[in-house]
Amino acid sequence: MEKEMRYAVLIDADNVAAKYTKNVLDEVSNYGVVTYKRVYGDWTRPNLTGWKTMALDNAITPVQQYSYTTGKNATDSAMIIDAMDILYSRNVDGFCIVSSDSDFTRLAIRLRESGMHVIGMGERKTPKPFSTACNAFKYLEILAEEELQGTADNDKVELQTLESAIIRIIAENANMQEEINIGELGSRLLNRYPDFDVRNYGYSKFSQFLKDFDCLSLRQVGSSILVSQKSNMTDLQKIEAVLTQIVKSNGSKGYNLGELKKQLCTKMPDFSVKTYGYSKFSRFVENLPGFKIRNNTVMISEK
Repeated sequence: MEKEMRYAVLIDADNVAAKYTKNVLDEVSNYGVVTYKRVYGDWTRPNLTGWKTMALDNAITPVQQYSYTTGKNATDSAMIIDAMDILYSRNVDGFCIVSSDSDFTRLAIRLRESGMHVIGMGERKTPKPFSTACNAFKYLEILAEEELQGTADNDKVELQTLESAIIRIIAENANMQEEINIGELGSRLLNRYPDFDVRNYGYSKFSQFLKDFDCLSLRQVGSSILVSQKSNMTDLQKIEAVLTQIVKSNGSKGYNLGELKKQLCTKMPDFSVKTYGYSKFSRFVENLPGFKIRNNTVMISEK
């Protein structure tokens, strides 16, 4: 049985609302088991009253940290010191840092340098340097399924950026058929954008998210899903029409595969099977619905 990852969850109560507690713990449970649960703040302050009940109900250890100087946040220092102590104890495999404060950027980088898997969680206002410094970053509003207002335009720009990144990943890492496993695509995309989460865009599965990109094609092979960039269907229809004309010109005898390719290239000099994700002409023809190949002879298939 594969060993479960162990995580330390450290929460900055000064920058995170208590209402997100369950969402935080539920999300971390998707990655592994929580071995440390601590929430940091000055518990003498009335604005942290809501955290007291949440900490008790969820067995989270509250850590008292007085504000020694007005305008300075001592909570950050306490969390960073505890994180380093836990790191050196070697009792965990990863950390979940819950805060919307960019002051934890260097901590996230340092923990990753030590081989830790770092999950960040914060509100949409979280500065980009902190979210990028983590292996994965989750927005608390999304986890709580709260409706975000005024983000439509931003989401459109983000989707265009993600679409470009996905196309580039496919181009750089696809197999001979110009396809990439959906799991590898997701991992490579997350490496580029640690704050990427399909739930940010209203989806529950990565495959559903990809299906809404007109430029992508998904193909089920056994238990795997392969993703490719869609071919130009207009050109494919033209090619199929030309092939049908050539094959039919030889009656019911069919047409030799090699000769068929020569004839097609004569009529369409720009044709290349690589454009459509194939390395062999035979594979290209086999996957056209109107044809079948027997003994190296191309026949018109029965409709």
